[in-house]
Amino acid sequence: MLRGFGAVLAILAGTSGVAANCYEIIGCDDSSHFSRSDLSRMSCQSLWEVRNLIYQQNGYCFQTERARNAFGNSGCWITNQSEVRLNAYERENVARISQAEKAKGCN
Repeated sequence: MLRGFGAVLAILAGTSGVAANCYEIIGCDDSSHFSRSDLSRMSCQSLWEVRNLIYQQNGYCFQTERARNAFGNSGCWITNQSEVRLNAYERENVARISQAEKAKGCN
């Protein structure tokens, strides 16, 4: 289902909607501040996956074909991305990931 993580990131926890996603290099998405320097070393694909995993674990129903193919919509309940409730860490991490994607020119 997920492609592109390879040796760069190791998922240590699942995406059940109640558990955070934790990564060997950047930490847990709901309790760690991702560093800009660590994010700058990640590929566009990995940044996209990590950002969208934060939304998935918080119940977002993906609208794009790319995201539905990668993550599916099983168990989702929120169709408006702006209504997804993120904690302070998640909100900051999504913003930092988006900044890193923009700096890299990711699509």
